[in-house]
Amino acid sequence: MPTPDQAPAGVTPRHPVRIGAAFWVQRTDWPSLRDAVGAAGAAGADDLWIDDHLLSDEAARDDPKLEGWSTLAALAAVTTRARLGLLVAANTFRNPGLTAKLATTVDHVSGGRLILGLGGGWFEDEHRAFGLDFGSGFGERLDRLAEAVPLIRRLLDGERVTVAGRFYDFRDAIVSPRPVQARLPILIGGSGPTKTLPLVARLADLWNAYGSPDSLAASDAILRGHCTTAGRDPDDIERTVNLNVVVRSTAAAAARVWESYVAEHRPRGGEGRLLVGGPVEAVAEALAEYARVGFRHPILIFRSPWDLETISALGAIREALAGRS
Repeated sequence: MPTPDQAPAGVTPRHPVRIGAAFWVQRTDWPSLRDAVGAAGAAGADDLWIDDHLLSDEAARDDPKLEGWSTLAALAAVTTRARLGLLVAANTFRNPGLTAKLATTVDHVSGGRLILGLGGGWFEDEHRAFGLDFGSGFGERLDRLAEAVPLIRRLLDGERVTVAGRFYDFRDAIVSPRPVQARLPILIGGSGPTKTLPLVARLADLWNAYGSPDSLAASDAILRGHCTTAGRDPDDIERTVNLNVVVRSTAAAAARVWESYVAEHRPRGGEGRLLVGGPVEAVAEALAEYARVGFRHPILIFRSPWDLETISALGAIREALAGRS
């Protein structure tokens, strides 16, 4: 691995170190969520995120789950500084024109702080439960996303859009008022090499992924190749990564806390791994491995009951990470 003051070949630390806080909103209530998000903002989080599911995607499907866009709009009204977004909005839930209108409205409510996070959709059970078309497979859902994102971009940028596409038909569609931001940023989640990463290369302002530093570096190399094909500077795209972290005085104490979250929420597959637990400096050292491969924007995932001790350390983690990057 490179030393702390070296970037890997091809990686330019153009974007500042940022830290995000993502709240998975199953088995919670509005007052406790509002207070936890407010605590994250007060602690110095650069951005605040809500997931977008209609059923709980961890543990039991019937567990309480808040809806994403309405929750985000409410949080936009009670926060003041940090950027906000869904991580990520399921394209299969909504027509892209509706998504553009929702994004614009929340951008106004927040005073110009929205990041529009988008993904292809993956949780089949919630689609069946609510009668939403899940498509013929993952490839088709990504094809839908690839058609939707350019339409959303055009609408957000003020175009009047008429199109007869494979999945979407617009007739003189327009988003008015325009977003507060001159260019409302789009984040795209996923690392698929043949469909998602080419879309990231063409249209994303931010890219969101899971994985180890080595696996993300490999995906990043593929993204850079797609950026070359698209004629785009790959370092224009901000890299973000979702991670589980627990701040406590010792690693053993953090592990005990994390075990309680795993028992209650039963995260899926690779999402149940604790990256690091312990003091702020240990967390920053682990996050620095991601920063060295270009992922300078970690997003820490929180589940209820909200870990206020880790949340209160967000600003300190960012500063410690910036000192190593």
